[in-house]
Amino acid sequence: MTDPAPYSQPDPYTRQSPAAQLTAPPGTDPSTPWIWLILLVPIVQTLPIFFIDWTGYIEASIADPTGLSAGALLFSPAYIALFVLGWVGTALMIWFAYLDWRELQRRGVPQPFHWAWIFLTFVVSFAVYTIGRAVVAHRRTGTGLSVMWATIGLIVAGFIVGIVVAAVIVQQAIELVSTVPFS
Repeated sequence: MTDPAPYSQPDPYTRQSPAAQLTAPPGTDPSTPWIWLILLVPIVQTLPIFFIDWTGYIEASIADPTGLSAGALLFSPAYIALFVLGWVGTALMIWFAYLDWRELQRRGVPQPFHWAWIFLTFVVSFAVYTIGRAVVAHRRTGTGLSVMWATIGLIVAGFIVGIVVAAVIVQQAIELVSTVPFS
């Protein structure tokens, strides 16, 4: 018997043709209004925190032994606005991410960062989309990192504001508790 012809397979590790360059046409601006609106939404979402009556909430928590009056916070207009803006703002960020992705495609940016990454807002942060989008846009166009730096600045400012608000609330709580006679 004769041996069959040797079976030859192409080497899967050699590139047959060079990969296409993923660059946008020269002069393409990756800055869309939609990406900046995505960065504006978290600021608007947190504004109601400054209108919550924290002193009244702390006083109600101290004065009512059952703790039921502290639940009134859940029905205050500022808390309801905070809750509603949280959900509406997240929906808007998803919509704005889609519009941003579509606009980048329209401008000729090949394979822009996909808008579905914004869904990680539910688990991690909106920053996954904005920073990822900035990095990919920079690779494709040579510009666009301002979105990344704005996102980082927004996160840092958010931490600072959060710490200040928490410190003020704790200070108010300590002052109010120190005036209550526990006898």
